[in-house]
Amino acid sequence: MKISPLFAALPLLALAACGGSGNDANSSTPAAPVAAKPAPAGMSWVDTVVKTPEGGFRMGNPDAPLKIVEYGSRACPYCGKFDQEGFPALKEKYISAGKVSYEFREYPVHGPLDLGPILLGQCSGDTATFFPILDQMFANQQTLLANEQQVSAKVQAAQGATPNQVATMYAEGLGYLDFMKQRGLPEDKARACLNDKAAIDKLVERTKFANDKFQISGTPTFIINGEKLNDVGDWATLEPVLKARGA
Repeated sequence: MKISPLFAALPLLALAACGGSGNDANSSTPAAPVAAKPAPAGMSWVDTVVKTPEGGFRMGNPDAPLKIVEYGSRACPYCGKFDQEGFPALKEKYISAGKVSYEFREYPVHGPLDLGPILLGQCSGDTATFFPILDQMFANQQTLLANEQQVSAKVQAAQGATPNQVATMYAEGLGYLDFMKQRGLPEDKARACLNDKAAIDKLVERTKFANDKFQISGTPTFIINGEKLNDVGDWATLEPVLKARGA
C-alpha cells in the first residue's frame, strides 16, 4: 500500500514493512536463570495491565527481570500470527511466573490503514479490555481486512481528507466500527475517538520516537530490556532468546 502524505511526519515509516526484521545483533551469551515472583495475594500477573508513559500497554510484573516490548500493527498478519500462536504460551509460561513483562506499542506500519483500528482499540480507556480487544482484532483480522483494496481506493480518491476522516473511512469500510459496537463500545464514543485529532498527533509523535530510538524496519519488532532483537518475528525465534536470558 502506498504511504499517504498524511504520514509524511513519520520519517522512516515508508521503510518499514509488515513482517520485516531488525538490524541489531541478538545477545547469545547464556544468562543466569531469573527467579519467578508470585503475584500479590488475590492477583494474577496476566491480569495486571497498565498504560505506560510511551503509550503502550504492559502486562505482568512491573519489576520483571525481562521486559519485552513489541511494536506491532493490528493489521499485520505476522503480528496476528504471533498473537494467536505465541502470546498464549508467553502468558502461561513466563508472564504468569513474574519473570517477563510484555508491552504492546502501536506501530502504524500500513500508514492510514492502521489509524481506525488503533483509535478504536484504545477507545474504551479500560486497561482490562485492551488485550482482549487486541486478541479479538487479530483473531478476526482476515475478515476485517477482506475488502481492504476497495476501501483504500475510496480513501485515496477522497482528496483533502483529514487524518481523522481517513480513520473513520477505514473504520467504517473495513467493519472495525461495527466490530467495536458488537463488543459494547457505544457508537457515539467510538466516533468521538475516531475524531480525536490529539490522539493522532500523539501517535505520530510516538512513531517518530520508535523510529529514532529503534530504527523500526518492520512489524512485529521485539525489544528486550531496551535491546532490539535481530530476525525475531515469531514465537519460534523469540522463545529461545528468552531461555538464553534465563527465563
